[in-house]
Amino acid sequence: MAILTDEMLLDSYHAAVELMLDRDFITLLLAEIHKRNLEADPPGIVH
Repeated sequence: MAILTDEMLLDSYHAAVELMLDRDFITLLLAEIHKRNLEADPPGIVH
């Protein structure tokens, strides 16, 4: 996921949570967010 900018990654994460996309996909995005030491505000709800 190195080609995604931090902003694009966070936007994708927030959209995925809002749209209640697949839990595994959200977890993958969240893992990359943590790897980059970013904050996913507000805290996401993984369904």
